[in-house]
Amino acid sequence: MSHNILITGASGYLGGTVLARWKNANLPPYGILYALVRSEDQGEQVQRLYGAEPLVLNVSDHETVTQTIIDKQITIVYYLIDAYSAKHQPAFIKGLGEVKRKTGKDVHFLHMTGSKQFSRHAGVSVDQVLLDTDPRLYDIQKGAKSKHQFAAESANTNATIIDTAEAHGVSSYIFAPCLVYGQGEGFSSRTSIQDVDIVRAALKLRRVYKVDTDDPIWPVCHVSDTAELYLHILRRILSVYSAMARALAKHGLVEDDVVAQADDEVLAKMGEALGVAPDEVPVLIGGRCMFTPEHGRKIGWEPQYPPHHILDVTDDEVEFIMKELEGGNKRPDIR
Repeated sequence: MSHNILITGASGYLGGTVLARWKNANLPPYGILYALVRSEDQGEQVQRLYGAEPLVLNVSDHETVTQTIIDKQITIVYYLIDAYSAKHQPAFIKGLGEVKRKTGKDVHFLHMTGSKQFSRHAGVSVDQVLLDTDPRLYDIQKGAKSKHQFAAESANTNATIIDTAEAHGVSSYIFAPCLVYGQGEGFSSRTSIQDVDIVRAALKLRRVYKVDTDDPIWPVCHVSDTAELYLHILRRILSVYSAMARALAKHGLVEDDVVAQADDEVLAKMGEALGVAPDEVPVLIGGRCMFTPEHGRKIGWEPQYPPHHILDVTDDEVEFIMKELEGGNKRPDIR
């Protein structure tokens, strides 16, 4: 029996890019590629563009989700649609467990989280580099405590996925994208979230502000490298504020290329621009995260784009973001 694969988030930034590259990925033989969609229109798109068989499902209908996994004998699920809660994943995992029981086939569940769940926003220590090979990661996530309830919940979610998968005999993987940049290749969402929020806040205040009082550090990866690996990708750390300020100033979108320190008044205005409370602004466009990837390189993956590449293409990134914003694509904020 070959593996039947289900990709969720087919219309998303990362999911769409992965599917766009699927045909040229030279994957080993597999059975059927399914793509979970929310409408018949999306279903037509994934079938025409990617050759995937669409599954129109409401993920809130857990009984139907589980039964569909069983009926289609799906053995691999890439869950790319909700990094912040564990509401729906157990239904997929339960179905995978039943497929394993009936067929004896190994089953796999990959859950997409984010580097924010390994940052100080989630209550994780950032005093030193945190490798993705660290044996303490499970305990760190399970015990995460944060003043931002959604951040702590999403960190705890990672541990819940592992526990649930283990209970059902399912192999689980926690995939943690970092600050991903570059133009997506899917048919719908074409931009990332965090860099868009930097631009949106800057447009409102006509200046780029640094929202951290210390040195903000964050891992970064081009969308094509993230999609090509599609496992655990985070490499080096850097700040993008200065490069974004230069690019915005070049386009005449802010007063100058000076990155100023945000005070309470500025944070309030940035919050208005982003549609969040002032104390949530740093969660969107700031912070410190020392999470560093090792697994990818151990299996032979090397990124095509080095971390500093984001600074070289910031002009292009800003130009594309502006086109998307002008077209009404606001993208979700925290979630």
